[in-house]
Amino acid sequence: MEQYSFDQLPRAVSELHQKLDSIQDLLLESRQPAPSAIELMTISQAAEFLNLSVQTLYGKVCHREIPVSKKGKRLYFYKSELEEWIKSGKKKTMSELREQLPSLVVGRKAKRH
Repeated sequence: MEQYSFDQLPRAVSELHQKLDSIQDLLLESRQPAPSAIELMTISQAAEFLNLSVQTLYGKVCHREIPVSKKGKRLYFYKSELEEWIKSGKKKTMSELREQLPSLVVGRKAKRH
């Protein structure tokens, strides 16, 4: 570690301040989610993203189980919509169900009267 004299302290503090600013800028950049380069996906890209076969994906589209956009004969999928679709199928944990139980019991009692 370099030793600084009293006369060199202002310059050293200035350099340190510049380095901290650059570190802060890097941290802020890494914190922001990078915009996805491919927001719109074809059926093959969506199948790969969902780890499904293309045929299975066509079936889900046919039964209107999955969000899709159609332009002419082509199907397109938005990555954000697919992520929300996946999240909507999440099963609740036992602790989440226990937390929800009192409100369900109160709701049923109110319906009986």
